Amino acid sequence: MFEFINNSEERGQVGIGTLIVFIAMVLVAAIAAGVLINTTGFLQSQAEATGQESTELVSERIDVTSEVGIVGNNSTGELESIKITVSGAAGADQIDLSESTIQAVGPNGQANLVFTDTNATGGDTINNASQLNASEFAVQNSSGGFVNSGDAVLNDDTDYTIVVNPGAQPFGSLAEGGVTDGSGNYTYAHLNATEDAFGEGQSSSVEIVSPSSATTSVELNAPDLFTENGEAVRL
Repeated sequence: MFEFINNSEERGQVGIGTLIVFIAMVLVAAIAAGVLINTTGFLQSQAEATGQESTELVSERIDVTSEVGIVGNNSTGELESIKITVSGAAGADQIDLSESTIQAVGPNGQANLVFTDTNATGGDTINNASQLNASEFAVQNSSGGFVNSGDAVLNDDTDYTIVVNPGAQPFGSLAEGGVTDGSGNYTYAHLNATEDAFGEGQSSSVEIVSPSSATTSVELNAPDLFTENGEAVRL
């Protein structure tokens, strides 16, 4: 029934063959284990990165607390500025508004607005919204002063107000900046016969995108009638 190998040379050959097969199996198992370990590590890293991005999209978000327009000319139904007060969402870290963007769709098209702390005339400071170009927004602190990029950072203790020019595209029809009066100064008055600013009965959609790509949507809807110059109306 059983065949015995009596030749010592044949017995050695069988032992070497078994050893070779065993070593091959160990090598295959080691390679497979290495692949599995590398794949597991890659998937874990990818999952952690995805989880962090998802968390930031929820927590690193900008909350909007109010949207108002300041009436510049009630007889023509135009605003002199649009102001959106913002704060950091609950649990958010510091959010740099100078690194945020605004995607706006208005009566005169659409545009991506970026932060600026210089006015359209080339001056060092901004004094009012009409000094902002179509592709820009500025930031005011709680005292009403326009801040530079280093100070436009939301945190637990500080809220800011985003200011845009209602006369510039996409809210108004101006491609750049405001218009000047007879003395060369920027004015909030009615632009001219061919230009207008965001005003009575008009609407606009705004998306504020934080540096972590978290998006906050805002709908701006102006009242059908303004009563006096300088009044603040809810949008």
